Amino acid sequence: MTTRELRQTPEAWNEIAAGYDEFVTPTHAHVSEAALNVADLRPGTRFLDVAAGTGSLSLPAARLGAEVVATDISPAMVEHLATHAKEEGLSNVEARVMDGHALELEDDAFDVSGSQYGVMLFSDLPRALGEMVRVTKPGGRVLVVVYGNPEEMEFLGFFTRAVRSVIPDFEGLPRDPTPLPFQVADPAKLRQRLEEAGLEDVRVETVAEELEFGSGRQLWDWLMNSNPIPGTLVADTTEEQRAAAREVLDELVRERAEETGVAVLTSPVHVGIGTK
Repeated sequence: MTTRELRQTPEAWNEIAAGYDEFVTPTHAHVSEAALNVADLRPGTRFLDVAAGTGSLSLPAARLGAEVVATDISPAMVEHLATHAKEEGLSNVEARVMDGHALELEDDAFDVSGSQYGVMLFSDLPRALGEMVRVTKPGGRVLVVVYGNPEEMEFLGFFTRAVRSVIPDFEGLPRDPTPLPFQVADPAKLRQRLEEAGLEDVRVETVAEELEFGSGRQLWDWLMNSNPIPGTLVADTTEEQRAAAREVLDELVRERAEETGVAVLTSPVHVGIGTK
């Protein structure tokens, strides 16, 4: 099974759902707020979240008063999201298992359709964006949040340095073909994809996401649960090698943290939005 195929299987996401919920979702709050501000979300807005994970975009939207339908291919992710909505008393969230490549939703049903770190992972991004446009009302908006240039992502650089210190010939993230998370890392390409999907007045803004880590182990856990790819990159290593890499990661985090005790790693993130 290729990396691309692996990423599309519910099983691969089910396996990391608990870790994703614990380590990853809480770190996306700042970007979620920025994205929802760009979308000008208001009480009563019909909002669709595609590849919602455990709710980093859906739950803030619901807290703002939007009527939210959150979808994800992973039943485990959807279960976590639904649990959080229930615990917060958010009756305006409907969580459904659904493949974003073929949304089981009516045409022209939502005021805003969004995806944060979701459709960027899809093997057929044009199809996914087309589905988001299809279910959005005329005059409605489509919002996507995606990774920027991988060379500028500090968490990725820390990970690669740590593993290479133990395994010098570690190749790191493959470059050919372009890994799915970075298929629209070029903002011009993201704009092109949104326009090809049928959107007008497309805007792409780049923001700096700041991720805070108190230890190398915390960063490692964040990486291994962020999506199935990091785990595949170290699948052939021994536990001793992984432990050694985590120790180096600890050193890198401590050096960055200095007196504060918290290392802040930055990443470029693109927020794209257009009107149907």
